[in-house]
Amino acid sequence: MAKLKTIYACTACGAQSPKWLGQCGDCGAWGTVQEETLIRSVATQATDVSVVSINEVDSMEVDRQTTGVPGFDRVLGGGLVPGSLVLIGGEPGIGKSTLLTEVAGRIAAAGGTALYLSGEESPRQVKLRAARIGALGAGFLVGGTTSLEECIQAMTSSAPDIVIVDSIQTLSSQTIDSAAGSVSQVRGCAAALQAAVKGSDTVLVLVGHVTKEGSIAGPKVLEHLVDTVVTFEGDGFGALRTLRAAKNRFGSVNEISVFSMGEKGLTEVENPSQALLAERQTDAPGSAVFAAIEGSRALLLEVQALVAPNYTNNPRRTVSGLDFNRAMLVLGVMEKRCGFRLGSYDVFINVVGGVQIREPGADLALFLAVASSLKDVAVPADLVAFGEIGLTGEIRSVGDSQRRLAEAARMGFKRAAVSQNVKSGQAVSGIKAGGLRDV
Repeated sequence: MAKLKTIYACTACGAQSPKWLGQCGDCGAWGTVQEETLIRSVATQATDVSVVSINEVDSMEVDRQTTGVPGFDRVLGGGLVPGSLVLIGGEPGIGKSTLLTEVAGRIAAAGGTALYLSGEESPRQVKLRAARIGALGAGFLVGGTTSLEECIQAMTSSAPDIVIVDSIQTLSSQTIDSAAGSVSQVRGCAAALQAAVKGSDTVLVLVGHVTKEGSIAGPKVLEHLVDTVVTFEGDGFGALRTLRAAKNRFGSVNEISVFSMGEKGLTEVENPSQALLAERQTDAPGSAVFAAIEGSRALLLEVQALVAPNYTNNPRRTVSGLDFNRAMLVLGVMEKRCGFRLGSYDVFINVVGGVQIREPGADLALFLAVASSLKDVAVPADLVAFGEIGLTGEIRSVGDSQRRLAEAARMGFKRAAVSQNVKSGQAVSGIKAGGLRDV
C-alpha cells in the first residue's frame, strides 16, 4: 500500500515546509524551496522489537580494510570498515574523483574488487583518468548510470568490496516523483543504497556536491545517514589539498591529511608544515605563523593580514580560512583594548594553502598579523604564536601546547608567543616560550 505526500524542501539545507516559501526559513537562501511528491509505503501490521540487556549484546570487532592510500586511511581512522557508508564532499575540481579512482585502483591491485558507478562521466572518461594516474586493474569495475535501480543491480551482481557512487546528486529512483538532486531523491537513493550494503561487508562511498557556502548539499539528509563524513578543502588553483574527517563513528574526528595535486594524481605530503611555509616571506609585514593541532598531528600555518586605508564609509572585512565571527572578535578587541583605529581601514585576512582553521587558538597569530600590517613592521622570523584571546583582552592557553612547541622547534623556530598559563613542564628544548597575560 502506497501513500502520496507533497512537501516543500530546500535544496540547499534540506529543511522542509508545509507550504511554498520564497526564502528558506533555516538557511535564508532565496529560490531554493521546491515542491516534491513522496511515494512512501504504509505498513499494515506492526511487528515486535526484540530487546535485550546491553550486557548481553555481542561486542563488535572493527576489522578495517586499507585503501592503499595512507593519508586517506589516516583520516578514516585506520581504513574502511566493512558495511559502512562514507560521504566525501568538496568543491568541483578539488580532487574527489581523482582520490577515489586511485583508491579503487589500489584495492583492485591488492586482489579486491572495486565498483565505480559514475553519473557524471562515461566509463571511457573514468578510464582516461585511471590510466593517467596508474590505477588500471582487472578488479576495477566501472559503470555509467543515473538510475538507482541499475546501481543496486550492479552492486548485487558483482559483489564488490567497495562501491563508489559519483555522485549521489545524479541518481534518481523511479519510485520518487521529483528531479535528480532534489532532497527527496537524495534521501531516498541514499537510504536505498544503505539498505543494500548494510547486510554485507561492502563499503559504500558517496560523493556529495557542495553548496555556494561550502557545505555538503542536503547536510540534514546525508550527514546523519552515513557513518563517516570526509571533506576535501583547499584552493582549487593551487597544488595543496586538505582531507579532513568531520564525522567518524569508527574513529576520531578532525583528523587531517595534506595532498599535492599533480599530473599523476594526488601525492601525500609527508611534511605539511614545510610545504605550507615553503614560500613564506619572513621579512614581510602582515605575516605570522600559527602552530595548529589537526587530529593527531601538529602543523604550522601562515596567517596573513593586509590592512589598507579605506576612503569610503564602509570599510571591507574579508576573511578566508578562519571563522569570520572569530576574526571580527579579535579586531574588536584590538579596537577596544589596544587603541588600534581600524574603522578607517580595509582588513583582509587569509590562511595560506587553503586550510580551514576551526580552533580559537589562532587568535594570537591573527592579532600579530593584523598589528604587523597596520604598523608596517614584520613579525620576527623565528617566532610562532598560539593562544585564545578573550573579550577582556586576556590571552588564554590552548590544548596540546607541548606538541605545538615540538613541531615549531623541529621547523627551526626559536621563540613562541603563548599564554602565561602554559605550564613549565610543557617546555621543549630548542625553543623559548614567552608567557603573555593579555594583549
